[in-house]
Amino acid sequence: MIRWALRWIPRPWLIRLSAPLRWLAPVIYAGSKYTDPIDGRSYRTFLPYGYGGAIRPEVLAPGTHSLERHRLLWLYLKRYSDFFTHPGDLLHIAPEQCFYHRFKALHHLKVLTGDIESPLADLHFDLHHIPLEANRFDVVLCNHVLEHVADDAQCLSELFRVMKPGGWGIFQIPWIPGRTATDEDPSITDPRERERRFGQYDHVRMYGEDYAQRLSAAGFNVERVDLADRIPADEYARYRLPVGEPLFVVRKPL
Repeated sequence: MIRWALRWIPRPWLIRLSAPLRWLAPVIYAGSKYTDPIDGRSYRTFLPYGYGGAIRPEVLAPGTHSLERHRLLWLYLKRYSDFFTHPGDLLHIAPEQCFYHRFKALHHLKVLTGDIESPLADLHFDLHHIPLEANRFDVVLCNHVLEHVADDAQCLSELFRVMKPGGWGIFQIPWIPGRTATDEDPSITDPRERERRFGQYDHVRMYGEDYAQRLSAAGFNVERVDLADRIPADEYARYRLPVGEPLFVVRKPL
């Protein structure tokens, strides 16, 4: 059922339809095996999620609908950044449901959300051409978007342009640790072949270890942060965080 919904129901409708489930799920799946650090609730299980043959077991938190990458990002923002205390302007590309209302409720941040079609977005635009002024945002979040776009270098250039000098951001992507070069081929348009090659029917690349170089080429200073080195193993497992996935924290030079 989950596999069918992900493939055939348009993403904007999935977002709308999933809202009522967030109220029921914490009751249905109440337990103590896993904890979602975003809402602090514990569950007897997390739900499966993924596409094609890559369904991952026990990764989607029933209450917030967060995935491994969302919980990883949340813990970094909470524990290792001033995101929740420092005033500024935030640009949130492709806003996730688990973050949307929580970020909008932060009085010290002016939050602007953008996406090509999401009903959660304040503005709808193509990331290749962001219709906003340069040097505006203190923080930019853009997670699991660049694997969908035709020209990721152009999109990174736009993200660099709208970020203030001294600003920072996190641009997560799906990647394979140990793979030297990003695998991409714009000639592949068949959804099944894209799923086989890049992990999902609407992906156009799978990133490798050269991702940090792509960020640097756009002008950013890049810090690779491995939270597995900072969070105890039992806690890492209880939150169901992604194994082997670092965070790429970027900063625009002054």
